[in-house]
Amino acid sequence: MTRIGEFFKHALLLLGAFIVIVPFYQMVSYSLKSPAEIERGIGGFMGSQALMIDERCVGSNTPDRVDVEAARTDYPSLSDSDILGALLEKVREDCKVRPAIFNYRSAFKEAPLMRYLLNGLIVTGSIFLLQVIVALPAAYALSKLKFWGRETVFGLVLFCLLIPVHAIALPLYIGLAKLGLINTYAALIIPWTISVFGIFLMRQFFMTVPDELIDAARMDGMGELNIVWRVMLPTAVPALMAFAIFSVVAHWNDYFWPRMVVTGDRSLFTPPLGLREFKADIDGSLYGPMMATATVIVTPLIVAFLLAQKKFIEGITLSGMK
Repeated sequence: MTRIGEFFKHALLLLGAFIVIVPFYQMVSYSLKSPAEIERGIGGFMGSQALMIDERCVGSNTPDRVDVEAARTDYPSLSDSDILGALLEKVREDCKVRPAIFNYRSAFKEAPLMRYLLNGLIVTGSIFLLQVIVALPAAYALSKLKFWGRETVFGLVLFCLLIPVHAIALPLYIGLAKLGLINTYAALIIPWTISVFGIFLMRQFFMTVPDELIDAARMDGMGELNIVWRVMLPTAVPALMAFAIFSVVAHWNDYFWPRMVVTGDRSLFTPPLGLREFKADIDGSLYGPMMATATVIVTPLIVAFLLAQKKFIEGITLSGMK
């Protein structure tokens, strides 16, 4: 490739990276700034971190007549209105806080954020586990077993990749409603236990596994299911890591389906639903706490990807070799 070609390739990659990174930069930056800095677009990345007054703190600690009577001995020469003003000024002084602390404290205080994160972990973890249990035997059969119609079945698998989830959402919802599973973890998990993409990805990976390895296992007396779990599974770790990234990210960020099957029970809210509810709780006007909540929700995915990056790339590469 010529130098001009290399230049345009890297320029295109840098442009793509810029487009992807800017929203994350803005999200983290807003999570550290005061409302005034966000509104005026000043303060750089972190803002000045100058003390600001937490109006919610002031509102919840506003002195009343009982407080005025209790403080009368401290202000014997002042009228009731002056005492109230002095107490209010003290409350406002006590409610000063750094913007970053205010934003992240609000994220955890104003909503059960840890509960939302736990729900996300339960739902995505359960979905991935069940998808693996289904995908591995199916992929093994489509790649290593000889039976009539195998290629036709695989063609149907590929066809199913073209069907959007929105096309089958209503029938799924009706079926779950008739079973009384709406507003349960089961409604969030069961519809996604069969992953067509997972079957396809694992099948492509299993095609790269030598047939001699499977023949040797059969000669040792292993049955087909034993081969799947004791021979194929250990070799498929890179592909599973790649699939895990796709599956977890998709279902962690899913808003459409949880919004359909969880109707009001906040104890079942996943992170995207929690973020939407949090926006409603704070009237949608405080962007700092909202961005802090979004940062907390996104961080586990970024950390998981960075830790599994090598295996992810290896799994994608090997799955596309044959």
